[in-house]
Amino acid sequence: MGFSKIAVLGLGKVGHLAAELLVESGFDVTGIDARIHAGRFPSVQADLTNAAGLEALLKPYHAVLSCLPYALNKEVASAAHALGIHYFDLTEDVPTTKHIRELAKTSRGLMAPQCGLAPGLVGIIGADLAAQFERVRSIRLRVGALPQNPTGLLGYAFNWSPEGVVNEYLNDCEVIEEGVQKTVSAMEWLETVYVNGTRLEAFTTSGGLGTMCETYAGRIENLDYKTMRYPGHVELMNFFFHELLMRENRVEAGRILTNAKPPVEDDVVYMHVAAEGWQAGQLRRKEYVRAWKPIEIGGRSRTAIAWTTSASVVAVIEMVRAGTLPQKGFLKQEEIPFAPYLATRTGSLFSA
Repeated sequence: MGFSKIAVLGLGKVGHLAAELLVESGFDVTGIDARIHAGRFPSVQADLTNAAGLEALLKPYHAVLSCLPYALNKEVASAAHALGIHYFDLTEDVPTTKHIRELAKTSRGLMAPQCGLAPGLVGIIGADLAAQFERVRSIRLRVGALPQNPTGLLGYAFNWSPEGVVNEYLNDCEVIEEGVQKTVSAMEWLETVYVNGTRLEAFTTSGGLGTMCETYAGRIENLDYKTMRYPGHVELMNFFFHELLMRENRVEAGRILTNAKPPVEDDVVYMHVAAEGWQAGQLRRKEYVRAWKPIEIGGRSRTAIAWTTSASVVAVIEMVRAGTLPQKGFLKQEEIPFAPYLATRTGSLFSA
């Protein structure tokens, strides 16, 4: 129990802020990236695409947090496993997580992928709501990272990784429907959701449930995850990917979309989590609905997507250090207790 030295790989907005939050929480942090970064922690320049050098690079540390594109995480996780150190990431990629689960069967440290918003915090909240029922019949998880002041027909800005967005829009989605675990196509099951009076549309995307289908199989009638966007978005994205056949060139699709819709500073993260079940024989519904906007951390304004994602994983890392969570094996997000999560230094940001 307890560790201090942690390497943060990938110092984009999310990685850099996660490193800062870890410093504030008392960790000995080193940032590792393709270039040196000035900041409140030392950084090391390294080629993180070179799998052969990862073990030597990570050897001095007790833990590693990967904020790299999902395609690099299998190699990082394998290096962490070989060294016996804790591993954390933000991936929503299902094959990457399956690889990490295999590693976890023989790990000496904790293997904890999917520690972002979705999968991640949204699953922690969903499981917390479900646990309040004697018998639960459905869990519906909805998350959207959007511009506060959208323009154009798409009503979107790429404040998140284009690779991740394209991946979740095209890969099949796990769900439980009428008690049956199955996969369905992305960008389907369209519905209308309101958050604080703002009308949004929600549709299936991949990866957001993490391991929840497996956890709730045989225990629940309906479980699904959807991304929320402003109305009209999904029709245009279906046209782009399927009618124009951009699904056949994911890299070029990401380039076109980010060129057309670059990141914005004034963003918002919407979350709508609902669970239904029985309490004392009565059917009830419980909801957790939030709209998070940019906040100031370390004297600088941080975008909503950056601080919510960074804080999500740092709160989990704090819990592992404190011994509140397992010290080895595979960590499922839905097994993380929500109240102790909010009680961490960083998790308290979600209570504000």
